Amino acid sequence: MAGLIGKKVGMTSIFDANRKSIACTLIYVEPNIVTHVKTADSKDGYDAIQLAAFEKKEKHTTKPLMGHFKRASTTPKRKLAEFVFKQNLSLGDTVSVDLFAEGESVVITGTSKGKGFQGVVKRHGFHGVGMGTHGQHNRMRAPGSLGPGSTPSRVFKGMKMAGRMGGDQVKVKNLKVLKVYPEKNLLVISGAVPGHNGSYVFVEK
Repeated sequence: MAGLIGKKVGMTSIFDANRKSIACTLIYVEPNIVTHVKTADSKDGYDAIQLAAFEKKEKHTTKPLMGHFKRASTTPKRKLAEFVFKQNLSLGDTVSVDLFAEGESVVITGTSKGKGFQGVVKRHGFHGVGMGTHGQHNRMRAPGSLGPGSTPSRVFKGMKMAGRMGGDQVKVKNLKVLKVYPEKNLLVISGAVPGHNGSYVFVEK
């Protein structure tokens, strides 16, 4: 799918024609540079367009990547991603937020917020063992029984237990583009987008 690399700005709300408040997310999408054109006939073996966005200092860029960016006649970039475009693009071309139109659906991929080590209530939606009656004083958020005792005398893999939560790649489909501001390189997307403010996201159509 064709797409662009963006950065989540934050959430706000707008009003529709019926004066109904709609929660939405602002995504800053600066013009993406084409840094590599892959074709099925080349050694890559498949068709794709590599895009790069967001400035990066030269001292933090490796020499192989510096050469890669120089071939595209651009400065070092922080994020790289591959997309499939129907139109023909050449090395060094730019793709802007005009790629998207108001009202169309998009797919957004990002990294969810890290929650650290969490219990089963927050991580899996458990309800706890029960009320604090009949002598129970510390069972409110406990996981309860974990499985058989004598046989097989172990906990099965995949059991829902406490552990690290968040920090996963999340893809959200069928999000609607409410507004496009080409002069500000901004997209207004309905609903929530995975990730913290300032995190990078991939917007595909």
